[in-house]
Amino acid sequence: MMNWQIKSFEQLTTNELYDFLKLRIDVFVVEQTCYYPDLDDLDRHPQTLHVFQYSGDNIVAYLRILPKGTTYQEYNSIGRVIIADSARGTGLGHDLLKTGIATCQAHFNERAIKISAQEHLAKFYGRHGFKQVTEMYLEDDIPHIGMLLSEN
Repeated sequence: MMNWQIKSFEQLTTNELYDFLKLRIDVFVVEQTCYYPDLDDLDRHPQTLHVFQYSGDNIVAYLRILPKGTTYQEYNSIGRVIIADSARGTGLGHDLLKTGIATCQAHFNERAIKISAQEHLAKFYGRHGFKQVTEMYLEDDIPHIGMLLSEN
């Protein structure tokens, strides 16, 4: 059984915060050689939710849910979707995204969610109902596309 943890910034332990920040830096900054300001103050927004899972003492999956008015004016969003290298290819990414979508929709009581997806992951997000709504654009020198999970 999946043991997903869903917490606001205030509910996080210092170890949980350290673990998911380290995972994000290890993958998004070091592995993808993308130098960007990961600490953007949105982690501690009062409505932001952090969804994550450990395997033993190691964090293996993480995403954050952001309310309207942060990333997008009219949509809640999901971002920083990440699976530790040791857990890739296991289906955990799909479980993480399903949990994130369900949590976002339940917490904010609406279906529509917009994301900024790395372009090469369009098919992954498409399997969960997201549709491309923008042309490709560069975000921190990585090709991205806007995708929307609509209210229909």
